[in-house]
Amino acid sequence: MPGLLVHEWLSRRGGSENVLEELSRVFPDAPITALWDDAPERFAAGRVTETWFARTPLRRSKALALPLMPTTWRHLGPRDAEWVLCSSHLFAHHARFSGSARDVPKLVYAHTPARYIWTPELDARGDSRLARRASRPLRALDRKRAQEAVSVAVNSSFVAARVAESWERESIVIYPPVDVARFAEDTRTLLTRGEEEVLAALPADFVLGASRFVPYKRLDIAIEAGAAAGVPVVIAGEGPDEARLQALADEHPGLVTFVHHPSSALLGQLYRKAIALVFPAVEDFGIMPVEAMAAGTPVIANAVGGAAESVMEGVTGTLLRSFDRTSLEDAVGLAAGLDSARCTARAWEFDSAVFDARIRGWVGEYTSYEPPSESSGVVPEPCVGGRENE
Repeated sequence: MPGLLVHEWLSRRGGSENVLEELSRVFPDAPITALWDDAPERFAAGRVTETWFARTPLRRSKALALPLMPTTWRHLGPRDAEWVLCSSHLFAHHARFSGSARDVPKLVYAHTPARYIWTPELDARGDSRLARRASRPLRALDRKRAQEAVSVAVNSSFVAARVAESWERESIVIYPPVDVARFAEDTRTLLTRGEEEVLAALPADFVLGASRFVPYKRLDIAIEAGAAAGVPVVIAGEGPDEARLQALADEHPGLVTFVHHPSSALLGQLYRKAIALVFPAVEDFGIMPVEAMAAGTPVIANAVGGAAESVMEGVTGTLLRSFDRTSLEDAVGLAAGLDSARCTARAWEFDSAVFDARIRGWVGEYTSYEPPSESSGVVPEPCVGGRENE
């Protein structure tokens, strides 16, 4: 009898959905339950079961749906399964099925405890007086539901510390999967003619900022890094913060080039050509720094957050606590002298194959699931905070 996979909701783009996709490959016989599915092309027809939310307008308004989510997760239909694995960043770990699956072991892969109730300063949905008042009873409930899991895994030591504080649970670190081969290989042959022209028009040397254009990604720091070091800047992505970034770029005429909506192949080439990826955002883990390292490119990252666990100081990049002009200039100079081969070697430590083996070993440790013989079955040690490999 297979297990069950549980996920909050499915969207066309999102880091947690990418983790779910990998989990679905690791456990190909496990059905998926989600509140609703806005990305039906991600999985084979019939694999995803939706809840009643899918038949209502609430699926288009997470803010309105949020108060009803905990109760919905507690009243799922009857299912047959030997274990349940919840991919949670909100309330999916509250899941309870009826039938034979009601009392089976439940494991939780936590991308983060719900930010809007535990760290409202990081989530606009919780950063209001009304939301903060409503979050108090939800905190107690959320902590209670987290105790039901036989084990909790998290995507970084940074999140492990948050889980310890919020849920009062120990957790193990299993870093999320990264398709290292896709960025370690030269993607130039996959470019369209238009993308080749975009690439050819870029400066020979530049620092790169790449992400969705939203304020918390701090792409303005990438522009400031280039200005401090006297090096051109490429900003890749799209989003609502573009006007502000363009205004900042206008303060440095000729310094900044915007590349909009880069494909995966073009992003790979941008990584490969850049002196460094500037990644100042505080992220739970941070996939892009690993992608950049896979392409052989060092990373200038925030010393706070998950990126500090993948970037090795002075080896594959540098970690900054201050983004003042002198620190940025020094960081670009340091990155320019680092060994690209060591960057790529570091990235392989976060490859999807590593994730797959560790997930199999973890689930096998707590359930009747038996990992394939070729799986290493390695189970990470419990971690409450600090770097996993220290």
